[in-house]
Amino acid sequence: MTSRTEFSFFHPLRVRWAEVDLQRVVFNGNYLLYFDVAFTEYWRYTGLPDPLAQQAAGTELFVRKAQIEYHGSAGFDDELQIGVRCARLGRSSMTMAIAIFRADDHLIDGELTYVYADAHEKKSVPIPDAWRQRIATLERTPPDGL
Repeated sequence: MTSRTEFSFFHPLRVRWAEVDLQRVVFNGNYLLYFDVAFTEYWRYTGLPDPLAQQAAGTELFVRKAQIEYHGSAGFDDELQIGVRCARLGRSSMTMAIAIFRADDHLIDGELTYVYADAHEKKSVPIPDAWRQRIATLERTPPDGL
């Protein structure tokens, strides 16, 4: 199981009524929304080019794979902490490890794999060295591939 100590970045999120099902727990598909929100905030934290700047440069990060492992469930009005870290940096892809905690309870593990690509041709291109260096300085443990 993932430990909180693996993450240097956390995004807080409170579960809203619209996100729960009839059992008053978060509907499983909403965890992917939480992953996306937390990754967006992680990316803002890095100071690297945002999606609009990437588009203007003709490149984008595309989600290639999303994975969720459930250990528990969150409910209405729970205060969550979503940890995000870069676990792996390949030539043109990166894998983000994500974990969701409610206080000391570890609820969810996940991964998002992104491919950095030419936005028009939809073909992978190398991740810039400046991005690699910036991410390496922010992570407690350097990502695999660095």
